Parts: sequence; C-alpha cells; structure tokens
Amino acid sequence: MSEDKQFIRREKDTKQTSTALKEVDIYRDTFIRYMGYSNEIGESFRPLVPKSLVAASYGMAIGYVCTDTFDKALRLQMDGASSREVVVKGGDVFCWQMLASVAIPGLVINRITWATKTLLSKAPMPVLKTVPTLVGLASIPLIIHPIDSMVDRLMDATYRKTVR
Repeated sequence: MSEDKQFIRREKDTKQTSTALKEVDIYRDTFIRYMGYSNEIGESFRPLVPKSLVAASYGMAIGYVCTDTFDKALRLQMDGASSREVVVKGGDVFCWQMLASVAIPGLVINRITWATKTLLSKAPMPVLKTVPTLVGLASIPLIIHPIDSMVDRLMDATYRKTVR
C-alpha cells in the first residue's frame, strides 16, 4: 500500500449500511487546497507589500496547480489509461485549478481590496492602512465554495462537454 493511501477516510454508505472506503484527494480535500489560494493572500496584502511579494504568491499558487495536474495525470497513466485520457484529465485539472484557485479568486480579492481602499480613502476620519488587507483576508473563506461551484458548472458546460 502506497503512502498516498494513508489519506483514506471512512464514509458510511447509507443505502447499503456498509462502510465504504473513499480515497481522499490531498490536493482538494485537505489543507493543501489552501496552497492554491496563496495568491489571494498576496492580493490581500498588495496595499502593504512590494509587488514582487504579490508576484511570488502567484508563483506559489501556480506551482500548486501544476503539482495537482501532474499528480492526477500520472496516477491515471499508472492505472493504464490511454494517452488521450491522460491529456484530457490533465487539461481538465489544470483549467479547473487555474480558474478556481488562481484567476477568479485573485481577481475577486484584488477588487475587494481595491474597493475597500477606495471607499476608506473617502472616509471623513483616518482609517488604518491595514483595513483593506483585513477585509481581503476575511473574504477568502467566503468566496472559495461559490467560486468552486461556478467553475464546476463552467467546466461542465464547456471543456468537459467538448472533450468527452
């Protein structure tokens, strides 16, 4: 049994009253998923840090995306899938992760932070420079699941419909 099999959880199968084992996807079902959101942290801190740190946070998020893509494609290939299946799966994972973990959340947090900074600049009293960053950070957990669901629907209506 490989080390990856250690990430197995038991789920109760309500229909058959038996316990089924389901492998956990460490890139989507564990805390590692949040590595894909490192660029959102960078975007939240944009008003306070050099742009090079924001760019580095995007590098970290894209590294996560590429690692997940490689992992999924390699596992499929090792299971004996055809080259076409491996490429289709790799493309699916890469597109989904780039949209759901990097591009859309990065844009959303960027705009939330910008809007907060803009609104606070018009406030009659001085406000801490860290408030836009705090609002951006607080927004991250609120946007994850809606964006994931939206990207699932988008991928189902486009890429997945086209290649399968």
